[in-house]
Amino acid sequence: MADRVKKVRYCYVTVPNRSGRGAEVLATLKDAGVNLQAFSGFPVKGGKSQLDLIVDRTGPVSRLARRHGWKLSKVKRGFLIQGKDQVGAGHRHIARLADHKINVIAADAVAAGQGRFGMILWVKPGDYNRAAKALRAR
Repeated sequence: MADRVKKVRYCYVTVPNRSGRGAEVLATLKDAGVNLQAFSGFPVKGGKSQLDLIVDRTGPVSRLARRHGWKLSKVKRGFLIQGKDQVGAGHRHIARLADHKINVIAADAVAAGQGRFGMILWVKPGDYNRAAKALRAR
């Protein structure tokens, strides 16, 4: 089975870096029926955390952000990669970008069980189209 590389849109919400804040955001999304393709959260400066929300449609997230007073970023782009979990599963995609002189600014990967893996990749906006071509993203 060949890996699937998908172009994705995402936005992020910045919340106080406090216990339960991520759970509140995720519960609000769940209750509104927003299906996350991927999620990544990490601390940023100023006692805040950034929650990246990779979704099919960003409109519902924007509406929830307004309703709940979340500080939401503009819509951004990245790549979601899914495939067979094997040695070097993530390496081949990062190496392909390196071969094209494209810097990966961030990546998260995980073994998803049952022989599958998933990865999210971010590149600079100016490199996005070249990266999509190099990765053969759809």
